Amino acid sequence: MPSLFVIRGNDQGTRFELAGQSIGIGRDASSAVQLRDTEVSRHHAELRWAEDDYLLADLDSSNGTFVNGRRITRHALASGDQVQLGSTLMLYTGPAHDADKNLAQSIAIAAAQQPGDRSHIVHSVTQAEGNRIFRLDAEPAAATTWLGRARSNLQVMYHVALAVSHTLDIDQLLQRIMELIFEWVEADRGCIMLIDPQSKRLEPKVHRTRQGSRAEEKITLSKTILDYVMERREGVLTSDARQDERWDPAASILQMGVCEAMCVPMQGRYDVVGVIYIDTSTSPQEMVLQGGAARFKQEHLQMMVAIAHQAALAVEDTRYYSAMVQAERLAAIGQTVATLSHHIKNILQGIRGGSYLIEMGLAEHDESIVGKGWKIVEKNQQKISALVMDMLTFSKEREPDLQQADLNQVVSDVIELEQSRATDLEVDLEWRPGAAIPRLIFDPEGIHRAVLNMVANAVDAACEMEHRGRVEVRTEYAADQQCIRVIVQDNGAGIPPDQMETLFSPFVSTKKGRGTGLGLPVSQKIVNEHGGRIVVHSEPGQGSVFTLELPAVMPEAGG
Repeated sequence: MPSLFVIRGNDQGTRFELAGQSIGIGRDASSAVQLRDTEVSRHHAELRWAEDDYLLADLDSSNGTFVNGRRITRHALASGDQVQLGSTLMLYTGPAHDADKNLAQSIAIAAAQQPGDRSHIVHSVTQAEGNRIFRLDAEPAAATTWLGRARSNLQVMYHVALAVSHTLDIDQLLQRIMELIFEWVEADRGCIMLIDPQSKRLEPKVHRTRQGSRAEEKITLSKTILDYVMERREGVLTSDARQDERWDPAASILQMGVCEAMCVPMQGRYDVVGVIYIDTSTSPQEMVLQGGAARFKQEHLQMMVAIAHQAALAVEDTRYYSAMVQAERLAAIGQTVATLSHHIKNILQGIRGGSYLIEMGLAEHDESIVGKGWKIVEKNQQKISALVMDMLTFSKEREPDLQQADLNQVVSDVIELEQSRATDLEVDLEWRPGAAIPRLIFDPEGIHRAVLNMVANAVDAACEMEHRGRVEVRTEYAADQQCIRVIVQDNGAGIPPDQMETLFSPFVSTKKGRGTGLGLPVSQKIVNEHGGRIVVHSEPGQGSVFTLELPAVMPEAGG
């Protein structure tokens, strides 16, 4: 489906899916693509379906509509176009089309021994061998030749690419980039500055000074140079040496020395995200010994531009990834709040109904009505308590409170809690404790909660059938396999195959409005924390069997 993905601006990370013949874009709430950007007009632009793609038309907006950096009145969009309205930049993804037939016809893969195919494998290189080829300390003497310099440059870019691909932390990435620059070029000081997305100002992120250098710690950058680099998107190499044939290095240089600097833009796919700056200060004595030779050369500048480009791409990717993760988190929070609000509303309605009966019974001095009302309140109080406990268990990582306990006793407590509810729902709840189960090491409170959720689900499933509902709970000790099992079997409707994959997903419930969708995920989390698992066997119309399996840890081993 066609879409607009916001890659810069207040709505960064938002994806607008496009459907319809006419789609409005602007600040107004009626716009299908509503942007929270004060530089965007209320009715800024419109997307119109034409043939097999969208046509973008500006609606006489105040600040104009731009596609790929050019102001447009009408423009037929193509997948990959960058659309800018105000300070908001969006990436357009068009509808899926058939593969380019001309491209397929222009490329062919020759079969083995096909006439005209004279290619054959001469050498092969593993990844480990490739790493050795690009070692920074390999054959330093060859660096004086053109091939050696080219190889050295490839080594630098290879390690830059490795740094870019191995981290999503911008600060760590920039530190590594600066380290690579200092390994490759004789700079005395350096810094990397990024444009803050909110203030739009350059802010320093990395600062480095070569150990033992006489350069001052504080770096002062020329605003003129920065503006030039940012506006023209060009790297610059500067020097304060006098470019004059009459210049006498033995005279004037002894008084002033020379400072060289390079400043390059971090140009990404869409914009400049910052700058990299390095400089060096050569003393008068060093200049005399070097014969006035500069330490920074044009090839250094070209390499710095390439490094800055790679770093900028990584910064952009990390920011866009973070924006997408944030959008997914907000969506998950919204889903959670909506689900829980609906369930809490049902509980509150139950409490309100019970309170009404209590008030009526008190007014009429009828204890039977008061008793009915109190039963309803107590039932919903238990629901809200169970919901809070499930939320606390599921929302945080926890270490099981391991101690010696009797599994049969834990499960027996669960049966006692659920027995009255099962009787009210006309479900036969049978308990068959396993024989000769020793005291083991586990978290009795956690396992109690896990088993309680499974038994409660089984009772709910069994009570919905026309025939008499039945739930059987039993325990087993498999000494040869060093595990214990709690088996919960019901004769309910069973679980359809298409629901098995989402059975343990949070907030996915088959009970419609009666469940939160947290019971099974919480049980699975508790069992996983013990190093166990939950196995499910179910057939539609035949019921389900849930087996909670835990490692049998003896007190001696657990102590």
